[in-house]
Amino acid sequence: MTDSVRVGTRRSRLARRQTGIVLDRLRRSAPDRRFRTVPIETSGDRDRRPGVAPDFTDAIDRALRRGELDLAVHSAKDLPVELDPSLCLAACPPRADPRDCLVLPLRPRSSALARGARVGSSSLRRRAQLLRWRPDLEVVEVRGNVDTRIGLVRSGRVDAVILAVAGLQRLGRGAEAGPRLPLSRFLPAPAQGALAVVTRAGDDELGRLAGRIDHAPTRARVTAERAFAAALGGDCRVPLGALASVRGPTVALVGEVLSPDGRTSLRRVRSGLRTSADGLGARLGREMLDAGALDLLASARR
Repeated sequence: MTDSVRVGTRRSRLARRQTGIVLDRLRRSAPDRRFRTVPIETSGDRDRRPGVAPDFTDAIDRALRRGELDLAVHSAKDLPVELDPSLCLAACPPRADPRDCLVLPLRPRSSALARGARVGSSSLRRRAQLLRWRPDLEVVEVRGNVDTRIGLVRSGRVDAVILAVAGLQRLGRGAEAGPRLPLSRFLPAPAQGALAVVTRAGDDELGRLAGRIDHAPTRARVTAERAFAAALGGDCRVPLGALASVRGPTVALVGEVLSPDGRTSLRRVRSGLRTSADGLGARLGREMLDAGALDLLASARR
């Protein structure tokens, strides 16, 4: 390993800010090391067509496998549910707020959406959850970064957008977040609000370096949620949510699958030892399949 550690990131302002959070922690834990950010454009950054599932990790991970990078920083929710075996999830720093929120116009503050309001989102999960909550809403497909989506609200093209609280806070725009959406109705995407540091499998030196900033409770939560999604074959084209919590040695996991129109949903809760978070998530996923999640997933893919 060279003295300068090359850290891959997307070019977006949010991705650079998130990578900065990771680098601050790495520099404090390894003051003798130098780190250099390498911005890379992914296919998800280039292709924003409606209906296309974006991949925000592909080009970065290819560069990591080729040895052009030493570490990669991703939003943990963007990781494939099955990580390439040549790569390793080496660290998850402490998780930020995993909830979703509405961003509303700046006119005199109101937390209410009018009947038939147009709400922007590109997520099938958020669409289904919004329609379950308010079937009268018109959910509009929107693409682009946080600034672009908030701009749609400010210009009046939509009445609101639904965004992750963590992203707004990391961009210093937390004051623009409207009502936080309750977890009872709006389970987040698996690993939402968490960051992931990825290394090459078998690179013990870099793995130990990244491991210095690993937060064990966050890692357990992310592991359980990703295992749940993997058991369901989940990706961003499937409306599912998951959220784990940790108390002492125990992790509790809530998982949910919805039909695309939000009219039908299946939710289960299970708990187990934190050291078996992966198995807990997989078991809950299989239980959901046995309870009929396959029918919901089939309707989502039609």
